[in-house]
Amino acid sequence: MNAQPLFQALADPSRRQILRILEKEPLSVGDLARHFKFSLASLSHHLSILRSADLVRTERRGQQIFYFLNTSISSLDMYEPLRFCKMP
Repeated sequence: MNAQPLFQALADPSRRQILRILEKEPLSVGDLARHFKFSLASLSHHLSILRSADLVRTERRGQQIFYFLNTSISSLDMYEPLRFCKMP
């Protein structure tokens, strides 16, 4: 397994915050955007990196795409280090 995408995803505090938010419930991009001051394009970029690291998954509900944490067994092992990351 290549750990580089995981470390790249966790390196940014905004992406760690996205994971913390998604830990509570799946959200659409619009709902996630309400938590941040950056553009939708930036949020989409962060979500793409998190998907590449297999930390988040998507589910289409009608016309919206919802993001949620990947809670598979392998993902839980990768997600554990986040518990020790300080959040802004």
